[in-house]
Amino acid sequence: MRINFLGIEAFLSIADRGSFKGAATHLNLSQTALSHRLRKLEAELGLRLFARTTRKVLLTPAGAELLPRAGAMLEELGAACENLKAQGRQKRETLSIGCLPTIATSHLPKLLDAFSQRLPDVAVRVYDNSAAEIADLVERGEAEFGITVLSAGRWDLEMQPLAKERYVLLCPQDHPLARRSTVVWSDFENEPLVRVSAQTANRAIIDSALGARGERLKWRYEVQHIATAAGLVADHVALTIAPQLSLNAAFSPGLVALPIRNPSITRTLGIVSRCNVPMSDAAAILLALVKRRFRESRED
Repeated sequence: MRINFLGIEAFLSIADRGSFKGAATHLNLSQTALSHRLRKLEAELGLRLFARTTRKVLLTPAGAELLPRAGAMLEELGAACENLKAQGRQKRETLSIGCLPTIATSHLPKLLDAFSQRLPDVAVRVYDNSAAEIADLVERGEAEFGITVLSAGRWDLEMQPLAKERYVLLCPQDHPLARRSTVVWSDFENEPLVRVSAQTANRAIIDSALGARGERLKWRYEVQHIATAAGLVADHVALTIAPQLSLNAAFSPGLVALPIRNPSITRTLGIVSRCNVPMSDAAAILLALVKRRFRESRED
């Protein structure tokens, strides 16, 4: 049978207050409307729940049996609704995005500071993962958008280019090559190099651009993150090839970034989001800040 919640609410209110008048006032109803709700519930049950006299309203045996069960049921239902409301508030107040670690280190601090001034009550969860992981998070809806390397292989996502970033040779500032303004690939063919894992977008871009030439380079070490590679460079263990932003991400004043020519390599940074899925207001505000930040960076 369908549960008559309005009738149960009326029943509980009358039982708690011992009068129709007090219950009607509590529920902001007329006594006629309250009586109608109770009569409907009693008709559905086929039992009288109250014995009415001119001076008192008393529970019948059926009413006494129903009272604790009905009270527990409404209390449990109320708790469940409050829990769902809390989840809804948490979802509304938390914005999740993906962001490459190099961009997160170099750009996000100022972006999030500006965002918090606009929406101080919205928390931000940042997945500073690889490009492939960011794309998957966006596709599953776990992140509203991602700031990442754009890839032609993700037809299922909407892509908005932000900027092109060149790859550079990172070397210690006291290395002989550090005195040059640019280098070509043959300049460091015999230098020990460290590269990142083949599972990363950076590795795929470099390997694709170099082709067979890449095999002539002296790849002595392989790591999972650019920050680790930069640490090896800072300690004079090896040199590495990395995006320009990684110099900032490494937080090492002892490194020099040298543009590489013949060929020069770039990657396209941009925004990935789900196709035909509107963003939340908070996501739209942060995205506008991201675009302005990159636009200003190009103008500097």
